[in-house]
Amino acid sequence: MVPEWQEAYMDYGYLKALLKDILRNKPQTSGIAASPQGLKRKLSLYRAFSGLTQRNYQPLSPSVHDIENQPILVNSVVRDGLEKYETTFLMTAEEGGEYELVYFRRLDDEFNKVDRFCRSKVEEVRKEADALSRQMDALIAFRIKVENPTHSFDSSIEMTRLASDVAASTTALSATTPRGVKMNRRVSMPMVIEDIKEEGNSQHEQLDDSVDDIPNDNQSTNQRAEEQKTKKNFRRIKPASLEVLNRVQLNNTLETPRSTIKGVIKYPGQTELKFTKEKLSQIEEKLKQAFIQFYHKLRLLKNYTFLNIMAFSKIMKKYDKITSRGAAKAYMKMVDKSYLGSSDELTRLMERVENVFIKHFSNSNRNKGMSILRPKAKRERHRTTFSMGFFAGCTAALTIALILIVRARKIMDHEGSTQYMEIMFPLYSLFAFVVLHMMMYAANIYFWRRYRVNHPFIFGFKQGTELGYHQVLLFSFVLAALALVCVLANLDMQIDPETKDYKAFTELMPLILLLSVMAILLCPLNILYRSSRMFFLTCLFHCICAPLYKVTLPDFFLADQFTSQSQALRSFEFYICYYGWGDFKLRKANCKSSSIFITFSFIVVVIPYWSRFLQCLRRLFEEKDMMQGLNGLKYFLTIAAVCLRTASTLDNGMGWKVLAWIFSISTAIFSTYWDLVIDWGLLQRHSKNRWLRDKLLVPQKSIYFVAMVLNVLLRFAWLQTVLNFKFSFLHRQAMISIVASLEIIRRGIWNFFRIENEHLNNVGKYRAFKSVPLPFNYDEDEDKDE
Repeated sequence: MVPEWQEAYMDYGYLKALLKDILRNKPQTSGIAASPQGLKRKLSLYRAFSGLTQRNYQPLSPSVHDIENQPILVNSVVRDGLEKYETTFLMTAEEGGEYELVYFRRLDDEFNKVDRFCRSKVEEVRKEADALSRQMDALIAFRIKVENPTHSFDSSIEMTRLASDVAASTTALSATTPRGVKMNRRVSMPMVIEDIKEEGNSQHEQLDDSVDDIPNDNQSTNQRAEEQKTKKNFRRIKPASLEVLNRVQLNNTLETPRSTIKGVIKYPGQTELKFTKEKLSQIEEKLKQAFIQFYHKLRLLKNYTFLNIMAFSKIMKKYDKITSRGAAKAYMKMVDKSYLGSSDELTRLMERVENVFIKHFSNSNRNKGMSILRPKAKRERHRTTFSMGFFAGCTAALTIALILIVRARKIMDHEGSTQYMEIMFPLYSLFAFVVLHMMMYAANIYFWRRYRVNHPFIFGFKQGTELGYHQVLLFSFVLAALALVCVLANLDMQIDPETKDYKAFTELMPLILLLSVMAILLCPLNILYRSSRMFFLTCLFHCICAPLYKVTLPDFFLADQFTSQSQALRSFEFYICYYGWGDFKLRKANCKSSSIFITFSFIVVVIPYWSRFLQCLRRLFEEKDMMQGLNGLKYFLTIAAVCLRTASTLDNGMGWKVLAWIFSISTAIFSTYWDLVIDWGLLQRHSKNRWLRDKLLVPQKSIYFVAMVLNVLLRFAWLQTVLNFKFSFLHRQAMISIVASLEIIRRGIWNFFRIENEHLNNVGKYRAFKSVPLPFNYDEDEDKDE
């Protein structure tokens, strides 16, 4: 089932509810199904057995009496230029007949809705098929031009040469073949010609010539007959016309910083085609992706028709079971004759797409082509679930061990505990922030799947490459376990007098773990979910290079995630400070007081918000949407608030605190309103669900109100940095980490409702496919003249 088309499917639950109304109001006839006293079985079980094969059974044609007793009549009418189907219920006079009349009216409404939707989508794919056909014409002409750039395609010379080669090979094969085999062998000359023709003919016509037997007694006569037949067939072959290249231009579908800069300064683009192998491979790759997406749409549309026909069949069987009227046969006969049930256009189009894709994009390897067009669904592996549970247990055990060691040995009472919290705690807290964010993302995936939010389509993941919540939890627990092992080893080395001398190795443990994680993330080998890692790195690179790349949902979604990881970015900055300029062997971080570190403490926190600000400007420039301008203003105010809060933390002056209060409060109110109204689509006063929205995926409405309250409360968690709350049992670094964790939790809640709202927008527009840019652009004026 396509989630974005759920309103276009037959409403089976509603029709089933109408059948329940019919059953409740059905006249009760006592004694029909009852068995005589003393019998424990139904009377039908005592009837004479009719046999299994029923050889003597002949279906009787309906008599006049049977036709008069038909409960329904289904007619096709044309209204407002649209064909519709109406069912006339002929037994409204019976008791409870009005409920059955309502049922058939609603059934007709559902069927007409499905039929209209199917017709509209088939018309769309028909237009897309025409566009792809024209793209293939240009591709074949481009391929001829690249592979033979010095002279034009001379069909008479080329085809005569190929014909002579085929005839010569046929004669040689006939001379070396036994006579008994010759009489039963058919030479597939027209099939060869058909292959040549399909390569060159832009219209992809098929030859209809029959295959004749070749005489075997006279080889010279055989050769002359083959040459005459070949010449006759070649006269019908029309190679792909190169004139199509005069009417097309290459679309600049590859968004790069260079193309963006050229577009801003209005630099003239490419006016003529460059016939190179590199360009040919790029064009083939783009068309390959277009065919894959188009075939995926055909499959979903075919599945849509199949599921709806099955639903109508099931609901009519239930109706017959309740009323015993036998109306299912007549209604399903109408369904089978309708456009929904009788059209085979999708099947023929799918077969043609398969043939073209296999021939042109998979080197005529059918297994390879079909594996690309129909990728197998990824199966959940038991070892992933087992490993996730194992490392989750390890994480829980190591956490308990760490708490017991700290409490039993009273480590926080030692004189070096303050130095440890100021230096080592920020280093290890980086992994805690990452693990918490990954766990929130895993929870998002779980609930997106539970409430049927099509998040792989929204994020643009390749089919079969998206990570499930088991995989995300596995990575998070592995990282948490490794980080806890390093923490425990560090504490043990500091306490144990025998290992206390290895201070250099002790201090390097968090750096080693960080470098290992980065090495795995950047590993180019096809291991450890390479496609997901490359997708993450690509989006990260687009965020860093904003606004030079076209902004997509995964790009700004990732940038939003980093806005909630400001403390993690500061911890990453401290890694460079501590191991680059500090004396880590003596556990001293003298770089904290340097002006460079203080300057970068502002820059590091501002980077995610600045990236989002530039992305909003890019979308404002492209889409001319003022909402993007307001969104950019929100991030600009956030930048000012974050900088002022950082300044008030470094300098306890009253002026900095007042400015931090003013900007932080205004930014928090603006951001909260934007979260609830724009990003989540809630607080709609006149919606069906008061103060929420018309469509909700979570059935419990209280969840939305709780989420709104939590979002407001957690939005103001920054008050701790301004008011500087202090607790005797908590170190300042621990308090900072708690506040940062609350912001990560808020972001996790925001993620679910943001993608839910995006999914509902796609559902409202029946948007279930990504638009794939095509490589060629035809001159529309010349096409109209033709």
